[in-house]
Amino acid sequence: MLAETICSAVSAAGLGIAAVAAYRKRFLAATRIAAYALVPVALVLTGVVEWVSGMVFKPAVWLGFGLLGLSWVLFMTTRAIERRGRGAGEEPAGAVRPSKAAKAGRGRSPQEAVAPAASAPSLGQGSRPQPGSRPAPAAPADDFSDIEAILKKHGI
Repeated sequence: MLAETICSAVSAAGLGIAAVAAYRKRFLAATRIAAYALVPVALVLTGVVEWVSGMVFKPAVWLGFGLLGLSWVLFMTTRAIERRGRGAGEEPAGAVRPSKAAKAGRGRSPQEAVAPAASAPSLGQGSRPQPGSRPAPAAPADDFSDIEAILKKHGI
């Protein structure tokens, strides 16, 4: 009952302000203010105000909102922990477990590797380029020289 009275008073005040705006020949503003002023009365007549006031004053509703908030905090906490790193013994959700052969190969020394030549450093022919091979790419410092030239051209 109190909420309905407050909404009616707000609407009446809004319509009064709209009448003053119309008196000052600001018809567009007056129409907009009148539209806003009619919203509280419309909410009372549709029953929305009664539903909201009934929901706000029930302790069970607030307990439900509290539990929703708690579940959200717990969910976000677990997500943050999951992103920072896994605890001991936990595996990622989509992790592929290593096969028995891979587990057996963990204890091998580098000399017993499956492809020992693959891990050995390769020794080339020196600094002479091989016939038919492409030249080595330019050093990263050379890549910035053209950028510096463009910047100097534009005065930057």
